[in-house]
Amino acid sequence: MVRSWALAAGAIFLFFGTTLPAHADLKLCNNTDSRVGVALGYKDKDGWATEGWWTIPPQSEAPKNCMPLLKGDLIARYYYVFAVDYDKGGSWGGKSMMCTRDKVFTIRGIEDCEARGYTRTGFFEVDTDEQGDWTVSLSGEKTTQGQ
Repeated sequence: MVRSWALAAGAIFLFFGTTLPAHADLKLCNNTDSRVGVALGYKDKDGWATEGWWTIPPQSEAPKNCMPLLKGDLIARYYYVFAVDYDKGGSWGGKSMMCTRDKVFTIRGIEDCEARGYTRTGFFEVDTDEQGDWTVSLSGEKTTQGQ
């Protein structure tokens, strides 16, 4: 009986006494009143890639307004984001030109976008400072205003 009790106590200690590894992601939080569509650009071991579209609800639907774009430890320091305000128009972008398209996509390479049938789109740079986990927040002024 004492031995069974000791085994049970040991199992409980192992279950509650161990720590789980930290969950690291690149997340994006939408702190606006609109739904946004998000595209992501990054460089991995195979070269440049862009992916899209994630639809992220407005801040009023927290915590659903934060979504992982990449799961796991980040492998690069710089990532690139382009986002579109689906409800009010306008977008968040920048000077880093990459390829996108209107439908869900994964595109390898950032050169000759138009010649390959894609749209050349300006992304803004996110410097993660080489952290394993990072959150980007969308809010404030867009780079282009809707009509």
